[in-house]
Amino acid sequence: MLAGTQHLIVDKMSAALERFAELCEQLSATSKKLEKRSLISDYLKSLAVEDASRASLYLSGQPFPETDHRTLNVGGSLLSKVIAKLSGADENAMYAAYRRHGDLGAAVFDLLKARPDNAASLTLDDVEHAFANIAAAKGPSGKQPLLLDLFDKAAPVEAKYLIKLVTGDMRIGVKQSLVEEAIAFAYGAQPAEVRRAVMLTGSLPEVTAMAIAGNLEQAHMRLFHALGFMLASPVATVEEALERFSEEITAEHSGASEALPEEERKAEHAVVEAAEVTPQRAVREAQLEDKYDGIRAQLHCGDPSQPGRVALFSRNRDDLSESFPELIEAFEQIQEPAILDGEIVAWNPSEQRALPFTSLQQRLGRKRVSREMRERTPVVFVAFDLLYSFEELLLERPLLERRSALETFVERHAEATMNGTQRGQAHLFADSAIHRFPYLILAPAVRLQSAEQLDRAYTEARERGNEGVMLKALHSIYQPGRRGLAWLKLKRELATLDVVVTGAEYGHGRRAGVLSDYTFAVRDGDDLKNIGKAYSGLTDAEIDELTKFFKEHTLEDFGGFRTVEPLIILEVAFNNIMRSDRHDSGFALRFPRILRIRNDKPVSEIDTLERAEEIYNAQPDKPEES
Repeated sequence: MLAGTQHLIVDKMSAALERFAELCEQLSATSKKLEKRSLISDYLKSLAVEDASRASLYLSGQPFPETDHRTLNVGGSLLSKVIAKLSGADENAMYAAYRRHGDLGAAVFDLLKARPDNAASLTLDDVEHAFANIAAAKGPSGKQPLLLDLFDKAAPVEAKYLIKLVTGDMRIGVKQSLVEEAIAFAYGAQPAEVRRAVMLTGSLPEVTAMAIAGNLEQAHMRLFHALGFMLASPVATVEEALERFSEEITAEHSGASEALPEEERKAEHAVVEAAEVTPQRAVREAQLEDKYDGIRAQLHCGDPSQPGRVALFSRNRDDLSESFPELIEAFEQIQEPAILDGEIVAWNPSEQRALPFTSLQQRLGRKRVSREMRERTPVVFVAFDLLYSFEELLLERPLLERRSALETFVERHAEATMNGTQRGQAHLFADSAIHRFPYLILAPAVRLQSAEQLDRAYTEARERGNEGVMLKALHSIYQPGRRGLAWLKLKRELATLDVVVTGAEYGHGRRAGVLSDYTFAVRDGDDLKNIGKAYSGLTDAEIDELTKFFKEHTLEDFGGFRTVEPLIILEVAFNNIMRSDRHDSGFALRFPRILRIRNDKPVSEIDTLERAEEIYNAQPDKPEES
């Protein structure tokens, strides 16, 4: 009787949110991966099954599993009101606390430390129930009392990590992959077994319980949760592409490449001397595709238990369905269960070609897409990989086989995607002739034969309005979430501009105390016109020096942002330039990156607005202007 009572007490203490928060503090304090894994593993083993499942989810920074489509939907404004009410801090005090840390959770810890009654009392179970109620509540007025009740019961260190969970920004140096490793380490499984089970089920809590029970092999694939996306490594020149790709093919033939399944890597016939694989030979083991300038997306369709169900997921695993209803309507016609990897692109049906990304921008993030917008900017799904078909996950099949299966899939179903029916009353007014084109497009692919072909293909892809080209190893398996040399993307920078910094802003996280985000301008006669903003490309030492300089040369200080004397010249590269009313130049740079500080140039020699206009007009994928 006594032993059982002690066990219950230990379980309750172990499940306290305070102990979870203390673990997060320990994880934040070390950069050693093995130490983090050991800390997580020991903690999970001290918990009952239900609490270990909750803890693994929260450590990965998620309030709900991937397959659970509930969201907390709590914005910064609502959180600020809740924290202000509990702490009594005014707006200036709250901003100062945030500026000290660049982290809302740490700021809340500072603000709540002085509260007289801050004893810890919450459990992981309490948090789960609170999150469920907050997700179900309607609007800020419904959520605010629930948040107040939750944070009122929390000690400052607990509130710190509750805020991080609510905002989805844990910042403890732990990714889901490390949590998966810790689960394996805790319960005697292999990390690959845990990762595969999570990939199949989309539920870290469920997989934690399976690992504890020792039945990870029972995990089965479920549609309608996003798998990780395989990523490509960028290269800037044909020469770099061939050199890096030959490295991958050499590794592949020697059995060392992760582009091959483990059994093939170990096979004796795969061992070839590295010197035998030349760039000339390597290119013949590559597939060449256009790199489309759209939104990378994963499409799930054909749910046997819910006919007509379709879902679109972004690389961040956000649901894109509301922004592209015509794709949902089109793929409702396909009853075959499948997962497609591809790109959502704006489309010109009459010319059968993609439109520039700028045409697609107005469609992003909209909860309601009008009939006029659908007709003005049609979209299609350009498929370049098939990940799941006929109840089989194809990730470990080589690209050659997946491509063949994809071609067959598109041949079977592309025509059906012409027959989608608009929901609501929109179809009563639509011109059916406008919409009679397939919404499923097969991405063209060819076998690569030579460096000259690659160089020519890049130029032709840009002329078609696409970003560049992709090289993919024919024998590569699909590795969710991995970026290696098996896939390469050749994207050359459009141009560079020499610009002058006119504004500097404090960064976030580890850059919270430095001015690391720079607004910059070009010359327009005797005036300066802002044309962009960049925060990547400089070293920490350079940013520290610039922070000191800008503080000494501030014209106006607005707290987080300050205008500065136009004295620092930067050379910036970018992928595209577009018309925009965001800046007074009338232009904006897409993906600007700082290449270097130009101490050798005076402001009088920076680039002009006229030069920006020339670059805009010369780009092959310039959008049509009304």
